[in-house]
Amino acid sequence: MTYGDRRNTGDNGVNKPLRTIFSERQTRMADLKLTLVVACALVDADKRVLIAQRPEGKALAGLWEFPGGKLEMGERPEQSLIRELHEELGITVAEPCLAPLTFASYGYETFHLLMPLYICRRWEGLVTPREGQSLAWVRANKLRDYPMPPADIPLIPHLIDLLM
Repeated sequence: MTYGDRRNTGDNGVNKPLRTIFSERQTRMADLKLTLVVACALVDADKRVLIAQRPEGKALAGLWEFPGGKLEMGERPEQSLIRELHEELGITVAEPCLAPLTFASYGYETFHLLMPLYICRRWEGLVTPREGQSLAWVRANKLRDYPMPPADIPLIPHLIDLLM
């Protein structure tokens, strides 16, 4: 957006000062609920990453994402991720096997998402879809071939840098 862009104009068609535009955006952002979600890039011995397709009936159905979910009250991110991975995939992960890699910060229409992404290369059990989702093991440089929620997309270059 540039200073002379139509989106910068008020009701009378006159350009608004940039500080007014930024102030309006900050006010809108302050009204949004912050949602903390943790995600995990499970990496197998062939350096492929597990992604899951959101099932029908859920928000963003059909899009592919990294396994994980919302924190429950009183949970630390690692505890939440361990719980979510067991619920979604039937695997057991020890906390020392989770390494933080990066995070995503994305403003959706009705909330702002903050999502730390952890890497995990060791777990117990067989990865099994337990919530009706499809699963795919994908090379990091092929993740862009799968439609993903907008918050997940900026995580891909970090995985490519780590795994390729």
